[in-house]
Amino acid sequence: MEDGDVTDSILHPLSSILAFSWHWSLDGWIVAAGILCAMSCALLGNFLVLRRMSMMGDAISHAVLPGLAVAFLVTNSRESLPMFIGAAIVGVMTALFTQWINRFGRVEESASMGVVFTSLFAIGLILIVRAADHVDLDPGCVLYGAIEMVPLDARNVLGFEIPRAVVTLAIVFVANLLFVVLFYKELKISSFDPELATTLGMNATVMHYLLMTFTAITTVAAFESVGSILVVAMLIVPAAAAHLLTERLSWMILVSLVLAVMSAVGGHVAALTVPTWFGFSDTSTAGMMAVVAGLLFTVAMLVAPRHGVISRFVHRGLLTLRIAREDMLGLMYRLEEVQGGPAVGGKEPYTAAAAMLREGKGVGHVTSAVAVRDLLRRKQAVRSDGGFRLTDAGRDAARRLVRSHRLWEEYLQKHLNLPADHVHAPAERLEHVTDDAMREELDVYTDRPQTDPQGKTIPRG
Repeated sequence: MEDGDVTDSILHPLSSILAFSWHWSLDGWIVAAGILCAMSCALLGNFLVLRRMSMMGDAISHAVLPGLAVAFLVTNSRESLPMFIGAAIVGVMTALFTQWINRFGRVEESASMGVVFTSLFAIGLILIVRAADHVDLDPGCVLYGAIEMVPLDARNVLGFEIPRAVVTLAIVFVANLLFVVLFYKELKISSFDPELATTLGMNATVMHYLLMTFTAITTVAAFESVGSILVVAMLIVPAAAAHLLTERLSWMILVSLVLAVMSAVGGHVAALTVPTWFGFSDTSTAGMMAVVAGLLFTVAMLVAPRHGVISRFVHRGLLTLRIAREDMLGLMYRLEEVQGGPAVGGKEPYTAAAAMLREGKGVGHVTSAVAVRDLLRRKQAVRSDGGFRLTDAGRDAARRLVRSHRLWEEYLQKHLNLPADHVHAPAERLEHVTDDAMREELDVYTDRPQTDPQGKTIPRG
């Protein structure tokens, strides 16, 4: 590949994005429909995720097929109102049947959900085959929607030509927003602790069925235009990503709405630009919106401050370093005890401590070396005659650590009746989580002992 080809391959994606032409009469309404669908689903999705019912939207979107088929058979048309009524009724029935099987059949909730939606989906397929001879029915449209066609079906609203799907989804979004705002406290308590909600005079069962009803209505209203794939994705992904980023419900709802908007806008732009990088014209907008939502979830999963993969890796690394540093302090302090006083210089105290740290505790050479550098940086150890020795600050920290260790040994033997030769390992773990207050409590609880079970002096202070 020549240099010019390499440059073109790098600049082509950027140039295709910059060259993207936005047409409000088409792209604006498509994105508006995607945003309203995503936000409507995300509002309810937060509570579905908290209740561990994320797949209810998937179940409903599949189970409504018999309702649509019956509406077609009864009316012999594809008018929106009969379709919506038939699908909504079956959607609510899906939630009711799932709950009844779970409660009275003592079947696990996800299993009961699977039983209901697969059974209803199969019935719907049979009815669709029966209806196909009499009604112009497109199963692909029913299952996948056609968000790209939204601008073509417009209605006059207050003098403005607005797509019917946008009007429907706007009504659904406002209804869901009012439901969440008016019943926020009840939804919050019943999602986290249904028993507490009942104790406080709130009917958790009623809140559950209201949530399921709004979920069914939202699913049915959305999937005709934007497709069941997008509905299911937006019911789960923005809320799940927001749950990784925050643990406060109010912030979780706001973050999920922001992620829903980003997914809709980014998905449409990506659907028109990304395929051109590979020589295609475009791709499914609803599918790309779901893909962008998945990418946003992946980013959240990686960088979430508390639950992210990277943050947990960093936290574990820092914890490992802290434990290695404290173990080094404790080992150097014990070596000073053995030789009868602080090391004046020489490599022997550090070399012996590092060897014990690697061999006795399984700490690697890199970790032990970083731990020593950290001790030097914190001025808890200094270089002396080519070796290392503890400073006064390091000796004080080591003394507190060893004191915690030996107090825990005394506690474990005296109050848990562990043999003297079995107390070292658990005390070694507990010493790293013991603060000053806990150490004083241990001292009082063990009657202020002077020595540990092995007869070693417990340092004071």
